[in-house]
Amino acid sequence: MYGRRHGGRRPFGLLDPEQPFGGFPFEGRGARRGGPSGRGRRNGRGAVRAAILLLLGEEPRNGHQIIQEAERRSGGLWSPRPGAVYPTLQQLADEGLVRGEEIDGRRVFTLTDEGREHVAAAPPAEPWAEPFPGAGELAAAFRDAARLQAALVQVVRDGSPELVAEARRLVDEARRALHGLLAGGRTADAPEAK
Repeated sequence: MYGRRHGGRRPFGLLDPEQPFGGFPFEGRGARRGGPSGRGRRNGRGAVRAAILLLLGEEPRNGHQIIQEAERRSGGLWSPRPGAVYPTLQQLADEGLVRGEEIDGRRVFTLTDEGREHVAAAPPAEPWAEPFPGAGELAAAFRDAARLQAALVQVVRDGSPELVAEARRLVDEARRALHGLLAGGRTADAPEAK
């Protein structure tokens, strides 16, 4: 969709309104470290265990597939680390809840009958649904930003120079208003303290 130059991905900075988080800034290396800032945000204790049990309840997977699917379902906000996934898989195997077997040179895991009963008796919460407090609001904000970007691109592409200038003024005003929220509730309309 975006061509070979970018490896099929959007160029940096372009939001995609079809993606849950606009595809930015959660694509790329920072997202793999587990949070929007890329600083290793952890999703609470038991999240990796819950993800493994839920995903293996759907179909057999290897560890890498579990990591990828958890990241995909969280919109890139949460990606469990291999250092957490593989020991948890081993622990679940020791408990008799999962079983691993070699298929095409990869270790693929499935839930055992006991594992299926365990999940059915006490289904874990989906850890990707709210990987950190406020994730839902952040997702909505990025969808709105993606839509705003799409509208701005259309004005720049199809509008007159006057419309482009007005669009830039509106975007700048919105940016200042958002920063004002953080600076004690001051909005773009409120006079600055002197």
